[in-house]
This record gives sequence, C-alpha cells and structure tokens, in this order.
Amino acid sequence: MSELVGNMLVAQSGGPTAVINASVAGVIQEAGKHPEVIEEIYGGLNGILGILNEELIDLNDEKSRAIEGLKHTPAAALGTCRYKIDFKKKPNQAAKDMDRLFDVFMGHNIRYFFYAGGNDSQDTANKIHDEALKRKFEMRVIGVPKTIDNDLPHTDHCPGFGSVIKYNAATVMEVAADVSSMATDDGACCIVEVMGRGAGWIAAGTVLAKRSPNDAPHIILLPEIPFDEAAFLAKVKMVVDELKYCIVVVGEGLKDASGKEFAADTTKLDSFGHPVLSGAAERLAEIVSAKLGTKTRTIKLGYAQRAAAHFASETDVEEATACGSAAVRAALDGKSGFMVKLVRLSSNPYRWTTDLEDLNHIANVEHLIPRDWISADGFLPNEKFVEYAQPLIEGELHLPTERGLPKFVTLEKNRVEKKLPSRS
Repeated sequence: MSELVGNMLVAQSGGPTAVINASVAGVIQEAGKHPEVIEEIYGGLNGILGILNEELIDLNDEKSRAIEGLKHTPAAALGTCRYKIDFKKKPNQAAKDMDRLFDVFMGHNIRYFFYAGGNDSQDTANKIHDEALKRKFEMRVIGVPKTIDNDLPHTDHCPGFGSVIKYNAATVMEVAADVSSMATDDGACCIVEVMGRGAGWIAAGTVLAKRSPNDAPHIILLPEIPFDEAAFLAKVKMVVDELKYCIVVVGEGLKDASGKEFAADTTKLDSFGHPVLSGAAERLAEIVSAKLGTKTRTIKLGYAQRAAAHFASETDVEEATACGSAAVRAALDGKSGFMVKLVRLSSNPYRWTTDLEDLNHIANVEHLIPRDWISADGFLPNEKFVEYAQPLIEGELHLPTERGLPKFVTLEKNRVEKKLPSRS
C-alpha cells in the first residue's frame, strides 16, 4: 500500500455531548504525530454545512494546551449542524452538494476526513466515502461515534452516553432527596423528562440512582415499551400510597400502543424530518393530576444533560479520546468507509478496546434496549442493564477550574484562505 500524503479535515455533526470534543482532541493529537503524511490539520466549522461553505480553520495554529483542554470542554468546539445530504428526497441538491464538497476536498488537498456524529452523521460519512470511490479520488473517510442517545449499532456503547447517564442519575438522586423531604400525606409525583428520541438508553441509565428498592426512580418509561395508561396510574398510586412520593423518569420518545410518539409535534419537523419531541412529562403530569388528584411537578433536563462536562465520566472521556485516535490510525493503515466502535472485553473488571465497523452497517440503523434487559412489567431496567451501564459512569474528573468554576477552552479558529467561489 502506497503512502497517502495530504491534508486532514475533521468536523462534528448533530447534537453535542460532554465529550465530543475529546474525540476531536484525539484526532488532532494523533494526526500531529504523523507530519510526514498528514501535512495540514484542518477543522470544518459547523459540520458538513461549513465545509460546503469552505469554512475551514487551521488546527495547527491552536495551542497544545487548548487541544488538551478540549477533553473537558462541552458542546461542539468546531461548531455543528443538522444538514442532510438527501439523495432520495432532494436528489438534485444532493448531487450539487457532492460536487461542491469534492471541489473543497480537492482545492485543499484533503486526503483524510473524520466525521464525529451519530446516525445521520455516519450516513453522511458513508456517502462521502462512496462518492470518493466513484470519483476515483483517493481519500480515506472514517466515522467517529458520538451520541448521548446510545443508539448506534455494532458498538458496545457510544461516547457521550456514560456522561449523560452519570449526570442524570445524580440529578434524580438530588431531586428525590428534595421531593421526599417535602412529602406529606397528600402525596407528590415528580416527572423528569430526558432525551433519547426513540431509544430509551438515557432514561434507563437513571436506574443507577437506585441503591435500594424504595429509592428513586420508581418508574422509568421507555420508548421500547408501549405506554399503558391504566398500568402506569396504578403503579404511581401504589408508590405514593407507600412512600408518599413517586419519581418518574420518561424518555422523550415514549410511544403509545399504536407506535405513535406520545409527545410528537408532527406540525414541527427538524432538519432531518423528525417530528419535534417536547412535552412528554407535561402530558403525563396532566394525566396523573386529573386521574389521581396527586400534586405533580415536571422537570425537563434539556441541554443541561448533554453539556454537563463538570460531572462527566472519566471513562467516557478516555474512550471518546481513544475513538478519535483510533480513527486516525485506521486511516493511516489504509482503511476507509468505517466507523470506530467500542468493544467490551469484560464488565467486571471493566476492560475495552476499539475496532472498526463498515459504515454500511451503521448508517440510519437504530439500536434499542433488548427486551430482556427490562423488567417484566416494563417499568424499570433490570440487572442486565445495570451490569452493562455501571462501568460507563466510573471515574472522577480532575477538571481545571478558574475562580471556582470550570475552565473551558475556546479555539482561536484561524481561517484557512478560501480557494473557491462562494457556494451558490
């Protein structure tokens, strides 16, 4: 295999996580070890959309301290987007986008491309790999996994997942302590809504807050289990009668018996065509209040759960960084059209490694919680899930601080000179 010499481009896409920047740091640091092959290290601002607009920055200009600091900085340091190259619904625009992308790649001699993201991002990486083959343009494309939803197939779990469930489980413990301290004979119910779309991994992860059977969360509603209103109300009543309070966690993508998303607003679609999910907790609260007369409050963790770098899992940071490094090594070995995946070697003690999976097996496939990882009544994950999830939240950060608060980094983002006309 002949050595491929040229420039490298890394970009991020989709919703950020507490550790997605750690993956970018892993890519940059590993690439910097191979200057004889990778000549320039570029970042694409705002994902594929920024690359289409030739918005590139020179990552060689960034200080090494800043790159190291990315490992403990939340959000997407390079910027992100939700832009889909859609050959099925918008074939003409997709063809124009591909022409423009390869004009940018060729104009800047991009021979290595790394894209960190979830399902739709891996689909984009796969399309770029296929297009490079079709055009006979020698370029190596590797996907780097990212999603708090943990719904990518063929990887044991996704970077970002361990940190979000660590934060959410801790938040449930704190909320439960507050609610239980105020519980009276009147009873109270608190419903916490978490992200995850159609997969219940994030909601399920809050089960790690339980240290005894009576600990919160008492009920976890997963999208994998059709919502049964009567059974839910009976369970809430039973818990409130016994403990005077009930903590419910609901995944935003909860579905009814017909498979319809409980809180989907079909009048509002995101840029990928998904219905906007909002209000599962509020709808449940209305049901509980109306049918049981129980005082009910809701909490929506929202962006806080995916941005909580201050309470990230050190294991998650290490794995995210390793995935970025592994992507570069794979490309230098001549691989293209793959995504890095995490492989579990054992759970106790927890040991893991990285490997590669064909992007054709990843793109647009949703991995859900196995039914045998959920209790018979469907209201809680069981010991199989706990054994799976517990190692992923381990490890405490030594987070840099300044005046009592986390010290995050901001990249200088020196722009690479444009070589092409503006995108039409």
